Amino acid sequence: MIGRLKGILLTKQPPTLLLDVNGVGYEVDAPMSTFYQLPDVKQEVILHTHLVVREDAQQLCGFATEAERRMFRSLIKINGVGARLALSILSGISADDFARCIQDNDTATLVKLPGVGKKTAERLVIEMRDKLKDWHTAIPGSSQGFEGMIEVGHTIDPVEEAVSALIALGYKPPQASRMVTQIDSRDLSSEEIIRDALKASITK
Repeated sequence: MIGRLKGILLTKQPPTLLLDVNGVGYEVDAPMSTFYQLPDVKQEVILHTHLVVREDAQQLCGFATEAERRMFRSLIKINGVGARLALSILSGISADDFARCIQDNDTATLVKLPGVGKKTAERLVIEMRDKLKDWHTAIPGSSQGFEGMIEVGHTIDPVEEAVSALIALGYKPPQASRMVTQIDSRDLSSEEIIRDALKASITK
């Protein structure tokens, strides 16, 4: 099991990044909550990781904080929630806010997340309520991510990259395009566009 990676960030194209660890390139899928905290390319980064092994593939997932990984591991234990959906959920809402939704039975917010319908939201609340009842006391400072690292830089075509990332997260192409066009994307990086688009979709 690969539990931690420390290396140089080579590329970042949400939801996938490439990390050079002593000459070996690791492709890592990460939620947008982690992408928001990544440094510029060619900078060093440390990720908490979880290796998902399936019959047809292996998927390495990376997280900025131990809390995110812990939440991811809790999510994939729920029937019907795979790695892709778990990453999409953590892209649309922070681990702390998700825990609050579960504790408050807030299915109205959960159904706004990509890939989460009414039945899935209800199942998440029912099956995770007891598991997350001590969430905010279990990991002090659970929202903290990379320390002392700079904000991500601008990409060549941030709008197009943002739309592609939203599609990869589970949104349909027309919906992803609409989400991006509804915000002011001038002078924003792709990660900032995605963050604002996801935030707007949750608060509607």
